[in-house]
Amino acid sequence: METSIQGFINICQWDTAKYLIISNNVFGTLIYYSHFFALVLSLTIGIFVFFKDKKSLVNQLLFIITLLFSSWVFFDLILWSTEKLEYTMFFWSVIILIEPLIYALCVYFIDVYISKDDISLTKKFGIFIPLLPIIILLPTKFILHGFDLTNCNRDVSEGFISIYYVYIIEIIYAFWILLFVFKKYIKASKEMKKQIIFISLGIILFLLSFVSGNIIGSLTDNWNLAQIGLFGMPIFVGFLAYTIVKFKSFNIKMFAAQALVFALGFLVLAILFIRKIENVRVVVFFTLIFVIILGYLLIRSVKKEVKQREQLEILSEQLLVANDKLKELDKLKTEFISLATHQIRSPLTAIKGYASMILDGSYGEMTPKVKEAVDIIMQSSANLAITIEDFLNVSKIESGGMKYEKVNFDMGELANSMMKGIAVNAEKKGLKIAYTDDKTGPYIVNGDQEKLRQVVLNFIDNSIKYTKTGGVNVSVTRVGNKVHFAVKDTGMGMSPETKAKLFHKFSRGDGQRMNTTGSGLGLYLAKEIAKAHGGDVDVESEGEGKGSTFYMDLDATK
Repeated sequence: METSIQGFINICQWDTAKYLIISNNVFGTLIYYSHFFALVLSLTIGIFVFFKDKKSLVNQLLFIITLLFSSWVFFDLILWSTEKLEYTMFFWSVIILIEPLIYALCVYFIDVYISKDDISLTKKFGIFIPLLPIIILLPTKFILHGFDLTNCNRDVSEGFISIYYVYIIEIIYAFWILLFVFKKYIKASKEMKKQIIFISLGIILFLLSFVSGNIIGSLTDNWNLAQIGLFGMPIFVGFLAYTIVKFKSFNIKMFAAQALVFALGFLVLAILFIRKIENVRVVVFFTLIFVIILGYLLIRSVKKEVKQREQLEILSEQLLVANDKLKELDKLKTEFISLATHQIRSPLTAIKGYASMILDGSYGEMTPKVKEAVDIIMQSSANLAITIEDFLNVSKIESGGMKYEKVNFDMGELANSMMKGIAVNAEKKGLKIAYTDDKTGPYIVNGDQEKLRQVVLNFIDNSIKYTKTGGVNVSVTRVGNKVHFAVKDTGMGMSPETKAKLFHKFSRGDGQRMNTTGSGLGLYLAKEIAKAHGGDVDVESEGEGKGSTFYMDLDATK
């Protein structure tokens, strides 16, 4: 049998293939041209996209599709070149499996690309189960009957699966893609609709041109002309490149321009190896079509990019001007606040002075009602003075004009004295207030004593204001190389949401329900003052109604 086959090979004068693909059995240079062009370009695209983001499922699927297509192209070239019957039978059967597998993967790819997520296991089974009969029956006569020894074309006789079933499921896959794209397109946003059009059009053109080679070859018996089908992958790549530029898919925007330059260079180089003028015309024609389509799309995208950049430059200049105006307005605002607060301070000082003199009896005896009214005036004046001081301090901090006169002092003594000075307010509400420490004093820190006094006063005063029953504990302890000042109360507590915004300007959390006075600047100032001393402030609370602990950490001075 082997001798008869060798005799048949001699009669047909088949050439021996070198490196599997180099032989005179390939009867047209356009075949090498079309195969090498599609193989190199598709494989380059796939590898580049894959290594840009190995973890992306879309990138992985595109890489697998290009790898399978490149394998299909290479195996098809082996079929053109080889004289070995066993190679023909093997690679022919493998190609029959690869072709519908690419269709199935395209369904998977476009679903993931549009949905931005992996598909369910059930859908995966639905996509790939139709391939099972091909895989199971691959080595049987249902795929290939055998090698046709009645002619010298090195053809094989295909079985039922190859002739009918493969084409049926490929048609099903194509309609699956069209139906899925149609459903997604209807519900998609305007921007997403453009992506769907380009990516789906590229895949459909790829699949149609992929199968068109077999159709053209079967109808015309001109397998040289049938090679135009292999240009399907470059068409798909062209649309993909445009999608990358326009919608920034895969985050490789410059790749589209690189792909165009690479493709043009390869096309021009390949023309040097074509001997027949008819083939040159075919190549030049398809090269021209490729360049016109992809070049037009890329140029339009580049023009849009340039226009957007010009607009961004104009906006940037406008933003700079607006920023300068905002800075000027902010400066004017700071100056206005400073001027306004100073102007308010003078009459306020007079109001407080005269109210104090009236309460002291300098203007004679008062009735209880008059004394109550003057007390309210006195307290309101004191609250207003604190608010004015807060505004002035914020203004100084924002303008960089806050000055700190730092000296060494005992934080424990400061906290204890401030607690005693304000204890009368707690006692009026029936609250217990106490000072404790861990007996490791003195608690020496380096800082502006008056500014830090404001922080201590703010924490203690707030705890008294927002506590109805129970008590307030003021403590100073040593934690590592830090002096830890804390004020713990049994007050209203706070939620995590309130805590997150508590130290911002004008933020008072839920405390305004209990106390309507206050500027909402005290805790903001406390944080800024602590930061200026290299320290920090924060608050802890187990929740609403469970009390709070405000604390400040400062570096201890040895």
